[in-house]
Amino acid sequence: MKDVNGIAWSPDGTQIAVLSQSPHIGHHDVNSSVDVCTATGTRRIAEIPNSSSGIAWTSAGRELAFASTTTSVLTPDHVWTVPAGGGSPVDRTPRLNGTAATVKNDPHGNVWVEMHRGVQMEVDNYQDGALKTAFRWPAGNVNDPIFSPLSSAPEALAFAVSDPMHATNVAVNDGASLNRITHEGDDTLADVDLGEVRAVNWTAKDGTKLQGILTFPAHYTAGTKYKFLNLPHGGPEANDTLQFDVFARIIAGQGYVVMQPQYRGSTGYGSEFLNALYQSFGDVAYRDVDSATDYAIAQGWADPNRLAMFGWSGGGFMTAWTVTQTNRYRAAIEGAGITDWLSFIPTSDIPQTDYDARLQEKDPAPFLRYSAVMYADRVTTPLLILQGEADRRVPVLQGREFFILLAERGKTVRMVTYPGSPHFPRLAEQRRNVVGEISNWLAKYNP
Repeated sequence: MKDVNGIAWSPDGTQIAVLSQSPHIGHHDVNSSVDVCTATGTRRIAEIPNSSSGIAWTSAGRELAFASTTTSVLTPDHVWTVPAGGGSPVDRTPRLNGTAATVKNDPHGNVWVEMHRGVQMEVDNYQDGALKTAFRWPAGNVNDPIFSPLSSAPEALAFAVSDPMHATNVAVNDGASLNRITHEGDDTLADVDLGEVRAVNWTAKDGTKLQGILTFPAHYTAGTKYKFLNLPHGGPEANDTLQFDVFARIIAGQGYVVMQPQYRGSTGYGSEFLNALYQSFGDVAYRDVDSATDYAIAQGWADPNRLAMFGWSGGGFMTAWTVTQTNRYRAAIEGAGITDWLSFIPTSDIPQTDYDARLQEKDPAPFLRYSAVMYADRVTTPLLILQGEADRRVPVLQGREFFILLAERGKTVRMVTYPGSPHFPRLAEQRRNVVGEISNWLAKYNP
């Protein structure tokens, strides 16, 4: 049961569709399967040669829908269906301009799809082989539809809604419109000066269209160059969206213009954009992230002499890698970042072969090519490393190895580990310390 990642009751309540995925240990390649369980037994409906997400009955119970992909990366991005009696899965959204992250169905026969479109999330309805936008939130996101599992219940839906000026709250639908019914955080944020947040677009040197989220400090003065921080997201197959981002706001509150670049490998921009990450995280994605800094300088927002960088997880990798490739940043903070792909891929708690599925014993060179530990002697940027001691996603050895190599070479480096902490600290005092360490590091090395 630990490998089950989705279940759905049939419309008549007599069957359960189960979506399972091969476990990390013992399987180099990721595979999924769909089974239907009844009171008399289980039958295999389909084998999926990749990752998958969500399961839903559709077409009055004649088909099953799920999210999966045909790309080399492991992030589901299209809606697929398979006959409920068994057969070959079919990609129903082959030309999708966005990412279908997951699916679910309510007891009234509706199939809801969480769609990532650029830096916004919306909820779409899947019907008769087609997707149609059902709910959007102005200048923000709507996701995670919640409903009663009972067919006798009203056809009411609740959603998570967010935008850059408010914490995430709950909205319910009134027909096709949404009404926010909770206001958590509004009383606190009413007394806080918040700068403007906007989506920005630019073109990479190779002609690729890129997008990012720019957060200005409060009382920003147009035409003035500010301290600048590049904040690449983790995942890395994920995206930043127009929501209240705590790190972006805290750092902007210290007088920074903050950029969150959506580099190739991000969700929300189609399969080709997503798949560009494969075997190129330290190449294509790195150039995209660094181009965000070029763009901010060209627009007059960023002081080229006061640049900094910070990222967590996949963003931590990008930070560690960047300081081995350039010395343009005066300060850098790497949180739970990958620094050695050769040891990381087999020791992470989830499959990571979407970065490179080749076997390391055949040739370790591809895995070392983008490992920051192999270029420790190049680093000149003061680097702060933050890591949870109980991190299973990116084991603490990743940060410690890089820290030791940098310290041996006389580099300016500090490492802080958090006892008992997983991939990101859960304890309030540890989270406060993360913020304090970041603030102090930036104040000291990028004043």
